[in-house]
Amino acid sequence: MIVILFQGYCLQYFLGSFLESRWKNRWNDLCVMFLYTAGLYGISEIFNQISPAGYNNYWEAVWKLVVSLCLLFALAMCFYKALRPVSVFLLAAFQAVTDLSKYAAVILFSKIGDGVIAVWNWCVGKGMFTSDRALILTVNGSLLVVQILQYLLIALLFYVSLRKIVRDFKEKDYEIRRTELLFLLTPAAAGLFICLLLRIIMVTLEDKVPKMLYDRYPILIFVLPAILLLSLLSILYGVTLFQDMIYRNKAKSERVILQNQVSSLQEHMEEMERIYTEIRGMKHDMKNTLAIIGQLSKEKECFLEEKGELQEYLSDLDQAFDRLDMRFRTGNTVADTLLNMKYHEAVRLIPDLEMDTDKLLFPQDLKIHSYDIGIILGNAVDNAVEACKRLKEEEPGANAFIRFASMQKGNLLVFTVENSFDGKLVRKPQKEFPITDKPDKENHGMGLSNIKNTVEKYHGTMDFMVKGRVFILSIMMKNERFPSDSFS
Repeated sequence: MIVILFQGYCLQYFLGSFLESRWKNRWNDLCVMFLYTAGLYGISEIFNQISPAGYNNYWEAVWKLVVSLCLLFALAMCFYKALRPVSVFLLAAFQAVTDLSKYAAVILFSKIGDGVIAVWNWCVGKGMFTSDRALILTVNGSLLVVQILQYLLIALLFYVSLRKIVRDFKEKDYEIRRTELLFLLTPAAAGLFICLLLRIIMVTLEDKVPKMLYDRYPILIFVLPAILLLSLLSILYGVTLFQDMIYRNKAKSERVILQNQVSSLQEHMEEMERIYTEIRGMKHDMKNTLAIIGQLSKEKECFLEEKGELQEYLSDLDQAFDRLDMRFRTGNTVADTLLNMKYHEAVRLIPDLEMDTDKLLFPQDLKIHSYDIGIILGNAVDNAVEACKRLKEEEPGANAFIRFASMQKGNLLVFTVENSFDGKLVRKPQKEFPITDKPDKENHGMGLSNIKNTVEKYHGTMDFMVKGRVFILSIMMKNERFPSDSFS
């Protein structure tokens, strides 16, 4: 009963690490734990009543496995939001880990128990026991210790295995595809069928006397636990391999996003070059412009209509220069281009957006790649604009702003980006960054991750915090160029 109760505790811990509870309190976990304990104990008692000597009834093993899986499924559906593909793996893995841990420990300690009895029989033969009562107490005490050690090994294998799955399966919100589910499910299903096979063939009858399979083939006392433990390891390392697959796919998606950002940055640079070219052309034509202004202003008899033409000409000229002027000047061409382009894109969606870059200045001896500056600022601005847009959709009268600041301490550069938002930040346990609210979660929600990866190239760190309805992103990195920084 204690072992089953411990399994119930591990079940609520295991499912709760992946699935969202239907009730946000401890009663949800307690109900799962005690209902699993009562259900599993009831299943065992029912099958014991139906088939007291069921070692030769293989259908009992099949139905017991089916009923146990149905119990797990019912608990998952009643107490967790389990309508996800990963739930199939969780239930199969839990049952497989339970059976593999139990069978491995039982087989290992069965011979130990036989050895203990053999030792006491030898002591009896040598006359070391003077009374039957002392013999019975000694034998029973020894077997009790062996049984306790067996249960402890079961609990240890069970808990360590489940904890490793929870720890290694970091992307718990990842939507598993069919082939990925089969990849995860195969080791767990293989473990279940191995245990089912052992339950069917482990005990055989010889002259109507039950006999263990490894009594007939002693080598199996080592082979069977090895097979069970290897099957258990295949489940655990299957999760590790699956997590590596997720990381590779995520890295691939991030590379695609980065390539798109590079292309966008190149377009921005081309636009900046075009603006500078137009400015040089305007300066080249300035002499002719000034000559026209001088000619118009030197007319001695100037009618009001001609004065109006002069004012109109000067106004058009001033507007032309305004269109060529850069709104933001930080001392870095890439940052200026990016901020100006992002601002003009944002004000189409948020006309009253306030973007303040007065405190954002770059040192003249900047050693950080311009590409990396673009990645950091580009992702930061995109996230901030998205947050401001969501705020304005919910509260049209709210103040939407984005503020940039930077400072240098020795060879360290510190950046901060503050933006208004609706105050709703969705975070889940064991998640480093907030969850994106966009439907396509595989290709969105990577902004902070991209910033962190870029900052770490310069031995830096990234952090964020919330003050009321202001999101603050802080970045610190070395103003140095390392050999591994080159982009390919």
